[in-house]
Amino acid sequence: MKTTAVMCLPCPVEGRRATFDATSNGLHIRQVDIARPDPAETQLSSDTMIAHFLGASALILVAAHAGGWLARQLRQPYIVGQLAVGIVLGPSLLGSMAPDVYAYLFPPAIGPALTGFAQFALVLFLFAVGYELDLKVLGDRARTSVTVALASFVGPMAVGSGCALLFQDALRELGMPPDLSPAMVVFAGVALSITAVPVLSAIVRENELSRSVPGIVAVSAAGVLDAVCWTVLAAALLEHGDSTSALDWPWRVVLAVCFVTVMAFAARPVLRRLLWRARMEPSLRLALLIGFALGSAWVTHSLGLHLIFGALLAGAVVPREANGTLDPDLLRPLHEVSSLLLPFFFVLSGQTVALDSMTSTGWGALLVVTLLAVTTKVGCGTAAARLGGLGRHDARTVGVLLSARGLTELIALNAGLQAGLLSVPLYTVLVFMALATTLLTQPLLLLTRRLAARDRTACPVPDTIAKPYAR
Repeated sequence: MKTTAVMCLPCPVEGRRATFDATSNGLHIRQVDIARPDPAETQLSSDTMIAHFLGASALILVAAHAGGWLARQLRQPYIVGQLAVGIVLGPSLLGSMAPDVYAYLFPPAIGPALTGFAQFALVLFLFAVGYELDLKVLGDRARTSVTVALASFVGPMAVGSGCALLFQDALRELGMPPDLSPAMVVFAGVALSITAVPVLSAIVRENELSRSVPGIVAVSAAGVLDAVCWTVLAAALLEHGDSTSALDWPWRVVLAVCFVTVMAFAARPVLRRLLWRARMEPSLRLALLIGFALGSAWVTHSLGLHLIFGALLAGAVVPREANGTLDPDLLRPLHEVSSLLLPFFFVLSGQTVALDSMTSTGWGALLVVTLLAVTTKVGCGTAAARLGGLGRHDARTVGVLLSARGLTELIALNAGLQAGLLSVPLYTVLVFMALATTLLTQPLLLLTRRLAARDRTACPVPDTIAKPYAR
């Protein structure tokens, strides 16, 4: 009696697979299939890779800035259009609708180059943010601004961390581990606490609120809130650790404290003497400071932190001019170059968004997280502003402005994803939350204005802008 079994074995010929019949009389070849090589494993020549990179860069820059322009025409922040374009160009949309086109435009071989451009733009952007950060501008509004900032941090932080602990079963369905680490719980709170200062400032400027009390308080509070959130996020990343780092987290903490101390007390006076007193040419000064920012980002990345902290720290320690003003020869090119290259970061963020991972649990989580993100920010910000002496409508305006997350949220989410604090499905949920809360800011602001106008018509009251700033 002859017995037969079928086996599939690799064929000695590269790229082929042979199917054999194993019988009592021996092995007999049934067929040989020619396997199509995996595009991810196909090696591109250097010239071909450069050509693909240039083509992808052209598409990213033109499409992202066109999306930003369109968003601005719709009275939305520039970042909303750029992030939407990044998601459209990612594997979830373009990759699923036209996989061959996506594979041709974004072959895996150019991924490291695109990532490098994105990280470079991120360093420049955050270096400028750190350079512009100045808590001295709080002035007479210090008490109100700090109260609003702390309330806008503590409330969402408690809600986000509490939900992470209460709904671990739902998070498990989104790819998170059964037992969340303390860093993961803290990160969940930080994700709800963040406010995007650049987006908020743009909204304040475009709505002509720059000289109003709610506009000034919101921007000042957001600056304090940013500093608190980055500090807590850095602590969470240090505690969680980095799989590529050979140091335990206590050593990383010690080295990080030493690095911050050196930057604050040694690098700052050296930079003041070297760059400003020596009357160095602006172009050379810019080159040295960008190198300084990149070096600082490299150090924090080596310590198990994200490079964003090194870039922020470098900007914060760069001394201002003698009269305390910002150097326009430094700030202008930083803004221009970072704004030009930031679309690479948005596309990188969109590449990680996985729409196919959005099950019913994911869409439900998105609805709940967005609702919590808006209500906690608006509620806490409004209540704290009222305690600080602002009127009802002005306090509500402050709360609405603080709910904008935008770019800062994306930066934090990418840092959390790289550190292993987020799964890809949960990252996708939080990216859409950041997009939704930023989209809702302008409509909620218009609604607040209409309510204020209706109340003024019914019962005229003195405007807050005529009152002295609350202390």
